[in-house]
Amino acid sequence: MADKDGNILAKDYGIGIKPPLQTFPVKGHQSAGWGMQRRLSEIFSDDGRTIMLAFDHGYIMGSTAGLERLDLVIPPLMQYADCLMATRGALRTCIPANHRKAVALRCTADTSVLKDDMSFGTVGVDIEDAIRMNASCMAVQCFVGSEGEIDSLRNLSYYVNNGEKYGIPVLGVVAVGKEMERTTRYFSLATRLLAETGAHIIKTYYCENFEQITAACPVPIVIAGGKKIPEKEALEMAYRAVSEGAAGVDMGRNVLQAECPKAMLRAIRMVVHENAKPEEAFKAYELWKKDVK
Repeated sequence: MADKDGNILAKDYGIGIKPPLQTFPVKGHQSAGWGMQRRLSEIFSDDGRTIMLAFDHGYIMGSTAGLERLDLVIPPLMQYADCLMATRGALRTCIPANHRKAVALRCTADTSVLKDDMSFGTVGVDIEDAIRMNASCMAVQCFVGSEGEIDSLRNLSYYVNNGEKYGIPVLGVVAVGKEMERTTRYFSLATRLLAETGAHIIKTYYCENFEQITAACPVPIVIAGGKKIPEKEALEMAYRAVSEGAAGVDMGRNVLQAECPKAMLRAIRMVVHENAKPEEAFKAYELWKKDVK
């Protein structure tokens, strides 16, 4: 117990000074609980944007180019990402636990690419395991408009309900199956549906009239990189997305399959956090690529 004698009496109460206005930079979460905001601030920088590095493809695709050895590929890239998106198996076996990056933990278990219909997913990671792994958010695959849509929404609701209970945000991932359109109308519906179901962050694809989608979605949207495209085109897509309201990117193949992944992630960082034009970022990429080699 503190000794009551010898203490200096408090005297600086700041009387007449209003409490500083506390603002929170993540869209739609100004009134969230402290624990929820704390985890969101691990994912998003003070500018309200994020760069997620996705390497969770193996849970449905197996080994793909650039992801054969996660233990060798990912650790050198982590310094340039804000958040790592991965499965619990990949994190436990390949990523040092003493890193300081946010973690978007892939929580649903979905059928592999061998199945014609991949929309029938299930709960793969219990909320207790997400807590044990200190997840910054829980990523849930959602197939809107598919035969398995109700299963997707049931899984999403499970994680949203438990996430609210324990202060862990949910990343709703708009999945696109073979039979689904990749149109403004579809992505507008899917992102809004996931947000209204309770997802705190949405991951979706970039498309035409993207500013309409971000404007109509009440929570942050990050864009998926999708299939590998030339590095300059990927930087242009990232620039257009953030210019049109995206809160960042969640890229995997367009980083890991680039000629120089480290230089590519640094260039993406220029676009997302420094508002660099894609031409400037690509020029820097070319220079950094030579240095790495």
